[in-house]
Amino acid sequence: MTGWRFLQHPARGVNAMPVGLLTLEIQLPYAHSLKEKRAVLRKMRDRLRSRFNVAVAELNHEDVWQRATLGVASISDSQPLLESVFHQVLAESEKILGEDVANHFVEFF
Repeated sequence: MTGWRFLQHPARGVNAMPVGLLTLEIQLPYAHSLKEKRAVLRKMRDRLRSRFNVAVAELNHEDVWQRATLGVASISDSQPLLESVFHQVLAESEKILGEDVANHFVEFF
């Protein structure tokens, strides 16, 4: 299941800066060791950080060879800008990994 979820913060004012989180669930069926998995994730992380100026971290499945969850975070003064950045990040992720991107979720806080 994929989708966009918008969370409204009750104390947020008109000039608030939204924070966005893109979660990528990745399947790596060809990875036969943690070393292979981490090489793929390092390539992804480095490319996304350099091209889009976002923070990237592995969130789950650190000790599982064929699965990974990456979190991509960014902050901006414009939620539409964040949406655009995350669409580009998702497209680049799918370009790098193809169908290995099993699922994605986007949240704004």
